[in-house]
Amino acid sequence: MNTLPIPSFFDSSRVGEIWKVDYAARADQARDWAHQHDLKPASVSKDSISLLLVDAQNTFCIPNFELFVAGRSGRGAVDDNVRLCEFIYRNLGNITHITATMDTHHSQQIFHPIFFIDKEGNHPAPYTDIHAAELRAGTWTFNPALAPQFNIAPEYGQQMMVHYAEELERNGKYALTIWPYHAMLGGIGHALVPALEEAIFFHSIARLTQAEFEIKGDKSFTENYSVIGPEVLTGPMGETLGTRNMKFIQHLQEVDRLYIAGQAKSHCVVWTVSDLLEDIQATDPELAKKIYLLEDCTSPVVVPGVVDHTDAANEAYIRFAKTGMKIVKSIENIS
Repeated sequence: MNTLPIPSFFDSSRVGEIWKVDYAARADQARDWAHQHDLKPASVSKDSISLLLVDAQNTFCIPNFELFVAGRSGRGAVDDNVRLCEFIYRNLGNITHITATMDTHHSQQIFHPIFFIDKEGNHPAPYTDIHAAELRAGTWTFNPALAPQFNIAPEYGQQMMVHYAEELERNGKYALTIWPYHAMLGGIGHALVPALEEAIFFHSIARLTQAEFEIKGDKSFTENYSVIGPEVLTGPMGETLGTRNMKFIQHLQEVDRLYIAGQAKSHCVVWTVSDLLEDIQATDPELAKKIYLLEDCTSPVVVPGVVDHTDAANEAYIRFAKTGMKIVKSIENIS
C-alpha cells in the first residue's frame, strides 16, 4: 500500500511532553481512517511487516527525565520519536505488527547506586563504572544490608559481584555501569511516550491487530540492555540470573521484514540487535536480510563531559550492515 497522510490529531510539538491519550476519540478516528483509506485487517495482508520499538519510554525519551537520550544534538530521542510516529502513520497500511519493549526496574538492582558501598559506606555516583579489579580490591562491595532480602550471605553477594564483573570483561561487554534510578515499575518514567503510545493504539484499532509489550530488565542481579537476554546468564554457582528470550528469532522467521528503532542506540538497541544476530547466525544467517534498522529513529547515550557512545554505536551499525541488515531512514517507502 502507498504511504498515507499524517492524521490531523498528531502534533509533533508535543512529542517531548507528557499527556493523556484520548483512547475513545482515537478509536473512533482509527475506524474512520481505516474506512477512508480502505485499510484491511493485518491478518489478511500479503506481506508481514513487523516493527520492534526498543524502550521508547518516558525515562529515556522526555527531556529532564532520568536518562533522557539527548545524543549529540541535545534533542535526540524527541526528534527520533517525531520521525517514528510519522513513520507509523505513513505506513499504517503496511505495518502488520508492533512490539514495544519496556525496560522495567526496581530500586534494588545491580546497576543502581544502593547495590554497592565503598569503605566509608557511600554509594557510587550515577555513571560510575565498576570493574572486577575494584571489586576484588574492596574499593566497592556489595551492600551487606541487602543480603537478607536476597537470602544470601554478604560474602556471597560480593562473590557474585566479582563473578559478574569478570564475566562482563570476559565477554567484551560494557563495564558494570551505575545508572540513575530509572524506568521504575509503577512510575511515570516507565510508561511509553504518549505520542508513540497513541500511534501504537491507533494502529492496533485501524488494522485490527493487537500490539505486544515485552517486559525486560526486572532481574536483580543482572543488567538487561537487550530484550533477547541478560548481560550475564548465571552466577558463580551456576544459578540462573536471567534467561534468553527466543521469541524474537521465532518471530523473525515468521515475518517478511522486521524494522527496529528505539532508545538508546548505543545500549538497548545495539545489544538487542547483537543478541538477535547471534540467534540468526545459529539458526540461518540469511535471516539477517529481513532486518531494517531505522537509523534516524534512535540516538546514542551522550552525557557531555562524562560519556559519548556515538562512535561505538555507529561502528556497531556498520558491523550489522555487513551481515546483510539494511540501514534505512524513516522517510523511505516500505511498500
